[in-house]
Amino acid sequence: MTENSQQQNPAPITELPTQYAPAEVEGKLYERWVERGYFTADPKSEKPPYTIVIPPPNVTGSLHLGHAFQHTLMDALTRRKRMQGYESLWLPGMDHAGIATQNKVEQQLAEEGKSRHDVGREEFVERVWQWKEEYGGKILGQMRRLGDGVDWSRERFTMDEGLSRAVQTIFKRLYDDELIYRAERIINWCPRCLTAISDIEVDYQDDSGELVSLKYGEGDETVVVATTRVETMLGDTAVAVHPDDERYAHLIGKRIKLPLTDRTIPVVADTHVDPEFGTGAVKVTPAHDPNDFAIGQRHGLESLTIMDERAVITAPGPFQGLDRYEARAAIVEALREQGRVVAEKRPYTHSVGHCSRCKTTIEPRLSLQWWVRVEPLAQAAGDAVRDGRVTIHPKEMSKRYFDWVDNMHDWCISRQLWWGHRIPVWYGPDGEVVCVGPDEQPPSGEGWTQDNDVLDTWFSSGLWPFSTLGWPEQTPDLEKFYATDVLLTGHDIIFFWVARMMMFGLYAMDGVAPFHTIALTGLVRDEHGKKMSKSNPNSVDPLDWMDAYGSDAVRFTLANGANPGADVPIGEDWVKASRNFANKIWNATRFALMNGATVEGELPDPAQMSATDRWILSRLNAVVAEVDAYYEDYQFAKLADALYHFAWDEVFDWYVELSKTTYFAGGEAAKVSARVLGEVLDVTLRLLHPIVPFVTETLWTTLTGKESVVIADWPADSGFRDTAAEQEIELVQRVVTEVRRFRSDQGLQPGQKVPARLTLDGTALAPHEAAIRQLLRLQPEGEAFSATATLPVAGATVALDLSGTIDVAAERKRLAKDLAAAEKEKAQAHGKLGNEAFLAKAPDNVVDKIRTRLAKAEEDIERITAQLDRLPQA
Repeated sequence: MTENSQQQNPAPITELPTQYAPAEVEGKLYERWVERGYFTADPKSEKPPYTIVIPPPNVTGSLHLGHAFQHTLMDALTRRKRMQGYESLWLPGMDHAGIATQNKVEQQLAEEGKSRHDVGREEFVERVWQWKEEYGGKILGQMRRLGDGVDWSRERFTMDEGLSRAVQTIFKRLYDDELIYRAERIINWCPRCLTAISDIEVDYQDDSGELVSLKYGEGDETVVVATTRVETMLGDTAVAVHPDDERYAHLIGKRIKLPLTDRTIPVVADTHVDPEFGTGAVKVTPAHDPNDFAIGQRHGLESLTIMDERAVITAPGPFQGLDRYEARAAIVEALREQGRVVAEKRPYTHSVGHCSRCKTTIEPRLSLQWWVRVEPLAQAAGDAVRDGRVTIHPKEMSKRYFDWVDNMHDWCISRQLWWGHRIPVWYGPDGEVVCVGPDEQPPSGEGWTQDNDVLDTWFSSGLWPFSTLGWPEQTPDLEKFYATDVLLTGHDIIFFWVARMMMFGLYAMDGVAPFHTIALTGLVRDEHGKKMSKSNPNSVDPLDWMDAYGSDAVRFTLANGANPGADVPIGEDWVKASRNFANKIWNATRFALMNGATVEGELPDPAQMSATDRWILSRLNAVVAEVDAYYEDYQFAKLADALYHFAWDEVFDWYVELSKTTYFAGGEAAKVSARVLGEVLDVTLRLLHPIVPFVTETLWTTLTGKESVVIADWPADSGFRDTAAEQEIELVQRVVTEVRRFRSDQGLQPGQKVPARLTLDGTALAPHEAAIRQLLRLQPEGEAFSATATLPVAGATVALDLSGTIDVAAERKRLAKDLAAAEKEKAQAHGKLGNEAFLAKAPDNVVDKIRTRLAKAEEDIERITAQLDRLPQA
């Protein structure tokens, strides 16, 4: 539906309450939008499609400022496109969040004194589904609070029936194309979550540990190695040195005694070893370190696993059954007793990987897992950006994307969890392996079992842009709305999600990328630029701000900080300022309605308009063009800033004020200005609507009497420009601004009236005398008028009679004191800058500050002197 075809409200409101109360209108408006189907997309529509699929929040999640930030921008994009006549689809949904959700239910079971193994897999999965129904999806209700214009009829979940079919389909295809395989490799293992996790789910931080240097071998066949993980020595199967390191040439190929064991291990030569680092010799534990595993593969070394899944030592001997940290201390003590400890460095700070979910230290572990062979998929994902099928915005983020896809390692996709998409592979009694597609029956009979593992959460969410539209079926939705237009997401999940979707989309959809544009945002931070965290006192619940200031205020604040790819600082004071902006829009529109502003009928001919009318219409069209350009470039901060200053400064503070004398005078000129003001408000509210939907809906429907601004036409630049009118009003603004500054300098109150003579004849200011006097509180000069101050400005002269309005003597005394202080500051700064010894020693930033102080002092002296000169003589 377009704006022109909207129904009239049954009883248009011509008055608004004196104050805007967001809490009283936001919820009702949102439910009305949903009930009327404004956000429901029609695949049969002949309108061009515009599609965004929401980055699916975790089913365990709640709305945080990062969500609110990205959702505000996506909502603005889809609302604008809907107004522009597109069949706009913003598709919502949630991710099953394998580890996070399983942990929630395991915590519930722990409170009952049980583990998942006590209840069994089938009952445990049923418990997770029950938890999801009862507690999951809290964030969806919060999205309604924010005003998300999503198509709720298409809400999806990564484990619903359709998406499960998509997962099984693509797994089967990749398997048949030999792009999925099973192999024993070193993986990141979480001893708390008891599952493999991918490289990108490991958070690295500097931990304080110890570096212990150990002596292996005896006599001339002694080698010193250093390690931060002493316990892994029980799994050493070699010592490696560089082949050109002469210090160890006599040892290469020989076997040396491994302390605390009855084994000997070889010394091997490998170019991976840096002879300049440490002693130039490294211990090799192929089953517990990725680099060591690679060395072991090159030299045919045995891989000994010496820890179980909970990081408890399994190697036979005195340390069996100890936790890895207990074993570390015990082994160091045993080696110390044997004189094997050469050196110990404590504390030793080094980078250690932690599980991003539970923060447990990761244990590299040799494990049999399922992998995606990513090389051809990643190549396609890189090519799609290189050849222009997909654009990354801002473009400087492309390097980060290429750094990832061009150097991607095979992806471990199996997880040792029970909640998730179970791997569709069956194993037979005689070693058979069968991968089963969604329309195939799994093998049955004695000895056949399904793989116990589930898929990485990012595997299913990687299908999101097309699985949510019905793939693998060729649905009307898929035909209409794929490929999606924009992926708007944080730059921090390029690796987690963006690259996955690119690889799978191009593979599954015959080379058609899942989106045309990747618009990357920064992260939300506090007003001091610090990362927000639940563990820090700077964490903010956006719902608290919505309760206090309204959803529009939160949305506008977030949009106003959204520079492409850059982090977004936000503080409560900024939300208050946005609340004030909403109130300003409300009050100005209320004033306009009370003074006859209307959208009825055609705009008058420009010849009938005042220069003020032509000026604001010229500026209005320029802003429409400016906002459109910013939207196309994803410059949300700039478009929000442009709208803020146009609405507040130009429309409300200048046009409305300049037009008041016309309104109060009545007649045809008042009718013309009322129609112009109605047009300006109509367009301005429509421009603002995608960012601040609630207040604009209330005001626009009141102003126009039409059904909803959600389905109104997006404003178009008519091309009308009037440079002469713009220059004329700029002169008026200069006069008013200069005289206001003078009044302030003289200590006059804003509402204090002053007699004045305005000499405007022969200037473009003459038609605006009444408005200038109104804005500046200037009375007619009267018979006793005596000019005590004269201001030449913009080709005109403003003479003021300040006698009786200020205490001239007191004002001179105050200004003289300020002048003396400025002159003293100037002298001190001059003295320091003239001191060569000081300049030779002072840092550049200190010298720069003194130069700034000098410039400020000189500016103050000039300003205060001018004020003194303009004061009446005592």
